[in-house]
Amino acid sequence: MNNYKLGFIGAGKLAGSVIRGLMRAKFCAAGEITGSEPNEQTRSALQKETGVSVTAENAEVAEKADVIFIGVKPPMVVPVLGELKDELQNKLVISLAGGIRISSMEKTGNARFMRALTNTPSAICRAATGICRGSRSMNEDVDLAKRIFGTIGVVVEVTEEQIDIVTALSGSGPAFVYTVIEALADGGTRLGLANDVAMELAIQTVRGAAEIMRESKMSPEELRKMVVTPGGTTAAGLAVMEKLGTRESLIAAIEAATKRGQEMAKENQ
Repeated sequence: MNNYKLGFIGAGKLAGSVIRGLMRAKFCAAGEITGSEPNEQTRSALQKETGVSVTAENAEVAEKADVIFIGVKPPMVVPVLGELKDELQNKLVISLAGGIRISSMEKTGNARFMRALTNTPSAICRAATGICRGSRSMNEDVDLAKRIFGTIGVVVEVTEEQIDIVTALSGSGPAFVYTVIEALADGGTRLGLANDVAMELAIQTVRGAAEIMRESKMSPEELRKMVVTPGGTTAAGLAVMEKLGTRESLIAAIEAATKRGQEMAKENQ
């Protein structure tokens, strides 16, 4: 285990997922993590499940921790940082929020700010995370961020100009995939399968397809060809997907989510 004092200001859905993943991966001892969360029920559930220290006071986290993760809602990031500027001096602060630029955070104090856009599969160490450095970030900060997020999944370094795309692809992406799984299961149910049977098959199908793509290193086109028989069932299904614009709708979803992230950045300058 590593010996870091990690603090999470805001320990809700996303930050809570990161904490759960770090505990699952045994990155550090539970006593090395402190999280602040205003919701008593959320706070209690996190403490009971992971054993980490919890509090309702943001300042307590900022004082105790060496590395602080900001997990509050985007409009609250800058105000919270402003309130804690004295406690955060010269510390590494990593924002998990979409739509808040590093330049806006750096105006609040002299902490070393970075951004990390991750997703809720962090909780089971299957995260997809993009990180970007700020003007004050040291190489050691970036290495540490990679080590932390690499423990709970895949991590890549991108520029801040690209971070909104990461937000859409990785952060919002699970919701898009859940919609695909739901649609696959609904198709099976509509044609006569029991709900639980259709859902179990849909989940395992998506899981298996993703894992074989990752392990084989083959392209989607190559893998598709392995499944498709001319004139067969897969070809018939793909033809309908093409006709209905399934691929284009998913691309459009990424574009729309990216655009919204860019709009949020302007709103929260």
